Amino acid sequence: MAAPQPAIMLPRELKHDTIAQQNKPTVSIHYTFAQGTDAWESPRRLVVFLNGLMSDKSTWLPVMAGIIRKHGNIGFPSLFAYDRYGQGLTEDQDPQDQGRERGRGHDAADVVQDLHQLLVQISKDKLISNPEELQLVLVANSIGCVIARLYAQQYPGSVEALLLLDSMMSNSNFDWWPDPDSKDFDPEELPADVTIEVLREQRAKFAAMFAPDVINKEGLDRRNVADLLPHSDRPSLSGPGGKRPLLTVVEHDPEKFALESLRVRANWLGDFSD
Repeated sequence: MAAPQPAIMLPRELKHDTIAQQNKPTVSIHYTFAQGTDAWESPRRLVVFLNGLMSDKSTWLPVMAGIIRKHGNIGFPSLFAYDRYGQGLTEDQDPQDQGRERGRGHDAADVVQDLHQLLVQISKDKLISNPEELQLVLVANSIGCVIARLYAQQYPGSVEALLLLDSMMSNSNFDWWPDPDSKDFDPEELPADVTIEVLREQRAKFAAMFAPDVINKEGLDRRNVADLLPHSDRPSLSGPGGKRPLLTVVEHDPEKFALESLRVRANWLGDFSD
């Protein structure tokens, strides 16, 4: 079932449409686009919003609307958000997944190639004829940050800025809590209100949501993310003109993140019982 759009009044500049990748013409991707209005930023600059696993592009629509409303009088850059295969309003699955292990048909490197193909087509259709002249600002959440980093690495000179929100730790298996079954475990180090039983329960719940081997609706295989991005501080990225991209990293509010995780936990993994 397609994800509902947020119940807000969206500015008319936000246009919703579908597109088929030229290399995958039998399926369509749903996207939202706003044509930039500022002469010095448009048409080369494009802000691209990249979803996490637990959300879709509808979560970016209030942000896009806010940019347009706040900067409408002075101009804003072109804005682009999309639902990856199997996400939100993109109900088609990636045709690349056919014949592969269910729920693990493609990885983040494949997503980067798909994104590049989409941006090439969007550029030629709505912005500039030479996509290599695009100056990208990547705004990403969760695993979208992995996609953003890989994109900037794979296509040097194209990304001038990255805003990474609640970025996943790509070189981690998400086993962050103490292991009560480890020989080095010291129960005295636990907070007073945390028992070993609570610790075990939390470890199990977190692993069921975020462990790299957990399958998801879009069939995105995350088991090799640590191999794709083994280091947090390298390789060095190159933006337009050989300059390093501007990088901003924002962490989540722990309490709000916990509440949101509980809210969506029952739905985000998808139903693989068929």
